[in-house]
Amino acid sequence: YSKGWTDGMAIAPPTEKAVAEMMTGTDLPANHVVAKLIPRLGKATIEKIAINAVMAGALPTHMPVLIAAVQTLTDPRSRFDTFEVSTGSWAPFFVVNGPIRNDIHINCSSGALSPGEIANAAIGRALGLIVKNIGGVRKGIEDMGVFGNPGKYSLVLGEYEEESPWEPLHVERGLKKEDSALTMFLPNTYIQTIPRDTNAQGFVETYASLNPGSMSCLLVVPSHAKVLASEGWTKKRIKEFILENSTSPFPPVQGGQGTPIQPTKPSVDDLMIVVAGGPGAWIGLLRSAGGWENSFVTRKIDLPRNWDKLTAKYKNIAPTY
Repeated sequence: YSKGWTDGMAIAPPTEKAVAEMMTGTDLPANHVVAKLIPRLGKATIEKIAINAVMAGALPTHMPVLIAAVQTLTDPRSRFDTFEVSTGSWAPFFVVNGPIRNDIHINCSSGALSPGEIANAAIGRALGLIVKNIGGVRKGIEDMGVFGNPGKYSLVLGEYEEESPWEPLHVERGLKKEDSALTMFLPNTYIQTIPRDTNAQGFVETYASLNPGSMSCLLVVPSHAKVLASEGWTKKRIKEFILENSTSPFPPVQGGQGTPIQPTKPSVDDLMIVVAGGPGAWIGLLRSAGGWENSFVTRKIDLPRNWDKLTAKYKNIAPTY
């Protein structure tokens, strides 16, 4: 903590033995550079990713997700280079799709964004430490977030594909259903509300009233998704309704010589719909404030050759209440 290596919470010591075990989660060599992270362009090698994963309490089965996540952060479309150090306190949000969700017990249901599951918690926390220790981001020096963001501790969930009437997010974004994938963008606002009615029209009118920003992810519980689908609502139709019936949450600002500048209204490509959560009537929205030229980034997750043995080794690590 005194050296600035932690997120303020206790860490697991990254011993050579623990780091070597963590690296069994990938076929890539220890010195392989996955990416260079801002602001100091630190080299995110497999070994350095593993060190931070150990510190965060992650498992070797989380390594394929962490490697894909580092790759999404350095994709120019994410605008991580701006958002990570901005005063606006953006936090990377990761949606996991495909078979890996069940292999590593990613929570897709009740409390998916709450503490409790090692995969959701440790993957997000490890990414925070990777950004801090490899990228060199320091609070109040490089990261100039005015208020900060609790999502920077961890913001990871899986799409509840088994309970969704629609195609999964990663299929919508061009991958195969049997692929494992990670989709990332950087929101800085999280909203929860309840629908104004219990039918599809009430749901979509409530979605529109939330006024999604330039990039938004709408979290739809499975029971609402099934009602919507039964009444003919596709993801595309929902997005179009939202765009037609919402207004920008940001008022026009004064440009040069007092000329008003109207923020760009989102397009269908700026909205992401994810089915997740447990029983209940709540609606969730993660929103990116501002009219930035950023977009969602999706990466296929590559699994090591020993994946079946690896998941069998760690599959029983779970809480007993």
